[in-house]
Amino acid sequence: MDVSEPASISSGIAERYATAIFELAREDGSLDKIADDADTLTAALSESEAFRDLVHSPVYPRDQQQAAIGALADRMGLHDITANTLRLMASKRRLFVLRDLARQLREMIARERGEVTAEVTSASELSDAQRDQLSQALKEAVGRDVNINLSVDESLIGGLVVKVGSKMIDTSIRSRLDSLQNSMKEVG
Repeated sequence: MDVSEPASISSGIAERYATAIFELAREDGSLDKIADDADTLTAALSESEAFRDLVHSPVYPRDQQQAAIGALADRMGLHDITANTLRLMASKRRLFVLRDLARQLREMIARERGEVTAEVTSASELSDAQRDQLSQALKEAVGRDVNINLSVDESLIGGLVVKVGSKMIDTSIRSRLDSLQNSMKEVG
C-alpha cells in the first residue's frame, strides 16, 4: 500500500467540502465571514484538546458528535454555511479532515482575492509590527498581497522559516547550526 494514499484520500475529502463551502459563500457574498470561520476552526484545533478529541475520536456516536459540533459552531458564531457543513461532516464521520478543510478554504479564498498565503514558522511570537514588516517584504518579493499563517517552533532558536508556494527561505539559527555541523563533519 502506498503510504501517501490515506493523506490523499483525506485531502480529497477536505477539498470537496471546502469547494462546496467556498462556492456557497461566493454565491451568498459571505467569503469574508467564511475566511474568519476557517481561522476560528484552525485556532480551536490548535488550542483545545477537547475540540481535537471531539473531531478525531471514534468513541463518540454520530448523533452526539453532530449535536456537539453544531452547538460549538453556534457558540463560535460560525456562519450558517460552515455550521451546517460541520453538522453534515459529523453525520458522515468526516470531521477528521477539518484542519485540511480550513487550510484549503483559506487558500481558495486567497486565490479569489488575488492573494498568496505564506506559511511562516518563527522561534517566538511575532509582534504586529514584525508581522506587518514581514508581510510588506513578502509582498514586494512576490508581487501580490500576502496572508501570513504563523506558527511558533521554539526549537528554531531564532529566525524564521518562510514557505510561499514552492519556495522556502530558512533563516533559522537551528538551520545554520545544522549546516555548520555538516561542514565540520566533512572537514574531519
